[in-house]
Amino acid sequence: MNPGDTERLQITIQGAVQGVGFRPFVYRLATEAGLPGWVRNGAQGVLIEVEGHRQELQRFLNDLETGKPPLAIIQSLEFAYLDRQGYEHFEILHSDNLGAKSAFILPDIATCEDCVREVCDPADRRFRYPFTNCTNCGPRFSIIRALPYDRPNTSMRHFRLCSDCGREYADPLDRRFHAQPNACPRCGPRLTLWDATGRTLARDEEALQGAVQAIREGHTVAVKGLGGFHLLVDAQNAQAVRRLRHRKPRPHKPFALMYPTLKAIRADCFVDEAEARWLRSPECPIVLLLRRPEAQITTWVAPDNPTLGVMLPYTPLHHLLMAALDTPVVATSGNRTDEPITTDEHQALGRLRGFADLFLVHDRPIVRHVDDSVLRIIRGQPLLLRRARGFAPLPLILRRPVPPILALGAHLKNCVALAFDRQAFISQHIGDLSTFEAHEAFRQAVADLQQLYEVAPRYVAHDLHPDYLSTQYAKSLNLPAVAVQHHHAHLAACLAENEVEGPALGITWDGTGYGPDGTIWGGEFLLGDAGGFRRVAHLRPFRLPGGDQAVREPRRSALGILYALFGSQSMNRDDLAPVQSCSAEERRVFARMLSQGLNAPVTTSAGRLFDAVAALTGLCQHASFEAQAAMALEFAVDETEATAYHFDLRPPVEGDLVRDAEYVVDWEPVIYALLADRRAGVPPGVIAARFHNGLAEVAIAVARAVGERRVALSGGVFQNRCLLTRIASRLEAEGFRPYVHQRVPPNDGGIALGQVAVAAARFES
Repeated sequence: MNPGDTERLQITIQGAVQGVGFRPFVYRLATEAGLPGWVRNGAQGVLIEVEGHRQELQRFLNDLETGKPPLAIIQSLEFAYLDRQGYEHFEILHSDNLGAKSAFILPDIATCEDCVREVCDPADRRFRYPFTNCTNCGPRFSIIRALPYDRPNTSMRHFRLCSDCGREYADPLDRRFHAQPNACPRCGPRLTLWDATGRTLARDEEALQGAVQAIREGHTVAVKGLGGFHLLVDAQNAQAVRRLRHRKPRPHKPFALMYPTLKAIRADCFVDEAEARWLRSPECPIVLLLRRPEAQITTWVAPDNPTLGVMLPYTPLHHLLMAALDTPVVATSGNRTDEPITTDEHQALGRLRGFADLFLVHDRPIVRHVDDSVLRIIRGQPLLLRRARGFAPLPLILRRPVPPILALGAHLKNCVALAFDRQAFISQHIGDLSTFEAHEAFRQAVADLQQLYEVAPRYVAHDLHPDYLSTQYAKSLNLPAVAVQHHHAHLAACLAENEVEGPALGITWDGTGYGPDGTIWGGEFLLGDAGGFRRVAHLRPFRLPGGDQAVREPRRSALGILYALFGSQSMNRDDLAPVQSCSAEERRVFARMLSQGLNAPVTTSAGRLFDAVAALTGLCQHASFEAQAAMALEFAVDETEATAYHFDLRPPVEGDLVRDAEYVVDWEPVIYALLADRRAGVPPGVIAARFHNGLAEVAIAVARAVGERRVALSGGVFQNRCLLTRIASRLEAEGFRPYVHQRVPPNDGGIALGQVAVAAARFES
């Protein structure tokens, strides 16, 4: 190389480029091209300098982007041509901790094929080692304490590498080069099997075999995995699954399943190409699949539910367990109701006492809880229902820079977010903030994001509801605060995810959200964007006797609607299932609540309308988990039925409980038609289909009346495959452009992103 005509190329890459084998990739690229220089991790990402002729440097730059490791995500690549420094060879330098932290933290990644092959190879030194990993797989977010992503900043810092692992770790050409969780049986974490009191029964391979034998015998084993504990039990053993339901207690809510292979999944479920791709993906989420009639799974896994939530093994420990069992198992989160998943083995002995018979634990600390992600495929696209392992905390990229904003999310299905520059980092799923443990997890997630990125928020965004714990927490921060109406946040989240600017019609349907008028919103048509909105239409309001208790008793929603139509006489309708389910005293109490408005708040909730229709159809009067009635209505739909119930689209009138929109979507003719169908003996599946079809038609009617071609569909009701498919397809057929969620959930798990967008718009204006 002639020094006279060479230059230095300086490159800064931001994105998910640490812990994915990016530096060894750069090392190989540079040495093969004969370019001297260096590469290192920095707080901002990966920093590179190489020297050579301009043509060689341009080729190197192109190869960086086109040949990057499969798990790497390049958000930005900045470069400059500078004067030559005179490097003699290419090397990998130690990490630089200086500067603002903006490098992405990679999510926990499912075990790669190479590592699985080693675990199964008797000749390999990692044969049957449950904590095998490399730069292409393994724990990330669940073990990291600080950036940059180096071993001293992880929960692996106490495990000193043996000579063999150290040699791999230091070799740029090895796939374990700087794999921070790198370990082997000589130097890494170990398994232990405990009884229910914490007494050690076995270690290592004997511990694993003991857990396998216990599951085969029908026992429940609490297994410490990647981001927390699972409760494992044989999914084909009806008595064992029923016993776990009784212990948890969880009477009806579906359990997740883990299968040993995709072939085994296909034996019990219908699996299309997109579903198979996600099952085998590095994210390895739980995927909702349609159950085959001949499935061997006990019905206690998912009572009265035609779908199963299934996943494949995603750690070497799970691979070893499932290969030995060779049968599907229930793999439900190890937690108590409304508490976060348990992460510490000693806490598990107390929190999971009475649930598990044995505990299979290990000594690698879990820094933060990370649940399994959940998705379903709708219209060929993924719809995330829970964003956690495999996805969090990768950011969503915003269209323009924002000041540091902390968004505290919703009260249910809580996630928090920290946004700065053009990145919105969304936490893992936290859950419902109704217990002390959940609130502590919420506070920890808030602290985690700020600590990892060393960013102090300048603003805080929170839900409009004044009584939420997240709202009270926002006030304690002494920062300029933005209260964001719940359904406005849904609209803004959908637009932000789809990178849409300007107004859109937001059809935001869910169970509950605090309205500016003090009523419970939930069946909203909002015209606007992140900067503001106008409530152009909503479902006809009705009263909920008992307020929040209606979530657990769908019959109460039905009684509220019946009272709106028939007054006090509604309590004498013994021909109707919701009324039949009430005792004489309950009828008197409900009538008094509704007539006097005592503990009977006004709502426009689409979720509660679904509950009412499910109760009136005779499908569900009491619910043991959220959305049980709505799910029953969705599952009942007769796909061959094309007719639709008619919703009136009218202006507000005297007597409406709420009159602050241009249009009211009146369900009165729907209820009359439904009651007539019930008297005529029409099957529930036909009634359910006509109701869903009617909602699709009234959505089109409102879109036509408003005249906005862009329509955002958001809110928990749009987890319903049948409804989302019908409305999106009808909108497209009528020339509208529907926008749906893909990367954040349509439920309250997406609220934090919407709060970021609204807060940023307000401060910008």
